[in-house]
Amino acid sequence: MDAMTRPWTSIAMFALIAVLMAIDTVVDYRQNGSIAAQTFEIVVFAMALAAIGIEAWQLSSARSKSERLGRELIQTRADAQRWSREAQDVLQGLGVAIDRQFDKWGLSPAERDVALLQLKGFRHKEIADLRKTSERTVRQQALSIYRKAGLSGRTDLAAFFLEDLLLPGVRHPSDAPQADVG
Repeated sequence: MDAMTRPWTSIAMFALIAVLMAIDTVVDYRQNGSIAAQTFEIVVFAMALAAIGIEAWQLSSARSKSERLGRELIQTRADAQRWSREAQDVLQGLGVAIDRQFDKWGLSPAERDVALLQLKGFRHKEIADLRKTSERTVRQQALSIYRKAGLSGRTDLAAFFLEDLLLPGVRHPSDAPQADVG
């Protein structure tokens, strides 16, 4: 039984109990004429009606919550798609900027591949495996990249492209004030 069938089943059961208790109360009243003798049946009847009200309220509340969650899910999915598109635009722009800088440095196609793989965090051995070349060749290409770019190594290469992506107020460690050693 699914979550939406259960409340309706409960409501139907309580309605049946209420109808049966109402019939029993009317039959008993007609037989002995005293409403006081029917107190138990009347209490059960009232409780069945109250249970119907509670179940209906819970069902309504669950439906409202489900509809709200459905709307939030739709909005969250739309936000995620928007963020994905914006991220793709940013990445494409970054890719164009990196290509432009590689052109300025005069990198060969092989050096471009090595530089991009280094920016993605791959090690020389991994790059060699991916490019199906020797690790020595990758190291030589990396040194050529650093020389052409005027950089001292892999860290400087990454920093060259990431420096402007840092949040405002985040400073490079070399910009930190030096303590007086005195």
